[in-house]
Amino acid sequence: MKILENLALGPLTTLGIGGPARWFVEAVTEEEVLDSVAWAQKRMLPLFVLGGGSNLLVSDAGFAGLVLRVGIRGVEAFPEAGACRYRVGAGESWDAFVERTVMDGCAGIECLAGIPGTVGGTPVQNVGAYGQDVAETIESVRVLDLETLIFRDLAAAECSFGYRQSFFNTSAKGRFVVVRVDYRLSPGGAPDLGYADLQKLFSSDSKPGLTKVAAAVRRIRQAKGMLMVEGYTDYRSAGSFFKNPIISAEEFVRLTERLGAEVPHYPAGEGFVKLPAAWLIEQAGFAKGFAMGRAAISTRHTLALVNLGGATAVEVLALGDTIAAGVKARFGLVLQMEPIMVGF
Repeated sequence: MKILENLALGPLTTLGIGGPARWFVEAVTEEEVLDSVAWAQKRMLPLFVLGGGSNLLVSDAGFAGLVLRVGIRGVEAFPEAGACRYRVGAGESWDAFVERTVMDGCAGIECLAGIPGTVGGTPVQNVGAYGQDVAETIESVRVLDLETLIFRDLAAAECSFGYRQSFFNTSAKGRFVVVRVDYRLSPGGAPDLGYADLQKLFSSDSKPGLTKVAAAVRRIRQAKGMLMVEGYTDYRSAGSFFKNPIISAEEFVRLTERLGAEVPHYPAGEGFVKLPAAWLIEQAGFAKGFAMGRAAISTRHTLALVNLGGATAVEVLALGDTIAAGVKARFGLVLQMEPIMVGF
């Protein structure tokens, strides 16, 4: 285990922004994860666990403690009656794992193709897109409990999964380090075509395979600037910068009455609806490509804020705050930032 000093964090993130980590270590075994945590605790240093660097905004000052990147690898498949359980190291590439399951003919996460980052980050935020989220397939999450320094296997029911959240980033925030995730998928299952864009794309193909659907999702993500492709102007982003607001059905009725117009929306559980943040932002007067300094809204997708080159975290936050203020003034709704803030 080699602990580095003053390592720049910007190059380790998809946004490409952030100052140095005072201390940095990559742990490739559970023992190294434990040793790293113990090292930080002995010195009373703050700890941040880094995955693939997506969905992250690091401050310009960096992080004054130990940044731990979990690099535990390995994918094991365990065929069972009517299912296949995958045991995956937290350091595995998420998109590579999705591709493996698609090639194996196992359904359940094919619509999550093209999402950057590592497996360890998926249960924390309950990663989801295009009609699926990981909570639907997670069986258990293996973690290191930072209070007891004991490894535990948590069942999915213990993780309190919700829309883009779990207890890892809410009530138990900062308590656990994810080292492995077990997923239960469906061999021979049909792909999920619940998302409107996919339904439209496959309207003349009644039975597209998993490979077709995963490839289509990647194309859609790339068209929206949500696929990390080196060389594209808009590729340096943290993904969606704002969450889609969820409001009660009563609030939605009042909103439409006040606006005197139709508002696009989607069901979000009994008595609630989800509003597309991208639509709200555009209606508040912020078009694709809108820029403040070296930070801008993507030219491909309104939800992505991008680093045009040399942007600072301060510039990104200023742009985000300006957009959020505009949406609140227009609709009375508060947009919640999706990326994790580090070092602020």
